[in-house]
Amino acid sequence: MEYIDGTTQLDPDEMEGLKFPHIQTRGELNELEQHNIQQGYKWLANQRKHKDLLTEAFIITLHKQMLVQVWSWAGSFRRTEKNIGVDPLVIGVELHKLLDDAKYWVEHGTYGREEFAARFHHRLVKIHPFANGNGRHARIMTDVILEGVLEELPIKWGGVTLDVEGERRQNYINALRAADDNNYQPLIDFVSAG
Repeated sequence: MEYIDGTTQLDPDEMEGLKFPHIQTRGELNELEQHNIQQGYKWLANQRKHKDLLTEAFIITLHKQMLVQVWSWAGSFRRTEKNIGVDPLVIGVELHKLLDDAKYWVEHGTYGREEFAARFHHRLVKIHPFANGNGRHARIMTDVILEGVLEELPIKWGGVTLDVEGERRQNYINALRAADDNNYQPLIDFVSAG
């Protein structure tokens, strides 16, 4: 399977978890995952009033609902090192730090909508809790918090255009890389323009 810049390569054990072994290309996989994500949105429509959105359990359940029809390991933390992400042994610890920080940001009104979205999204992507689907999961999770906790409008991320090579995706990847260096302005600009 071919990989584009910014995507996570799956190891053979993770590929074994693909429920449709006939899938051969990234495009076929993206299409299959997108269909499952649409089903996940239906599930999510009934969860937005949920009080415990800023929890590890909700993060895991959202990933599972997004990709359970595609991957047997959906909703399970990755166990392998990747080209991005924290050591798999500290995923839970880093998620708890992020969630504690996000709760503080909400309680104290630390950031406006765009900066909250940029910081939360970047940190969740940087943790990279799952073997696949982290970018899409982080974008959806960020929107869930904006709507369900902050009562703000979601971000217009650009949908599937971020899953294929192109200028918008490259701007997104560049903004995430700038945030890796603690420069959040490009990502704030990206979410503001969306």
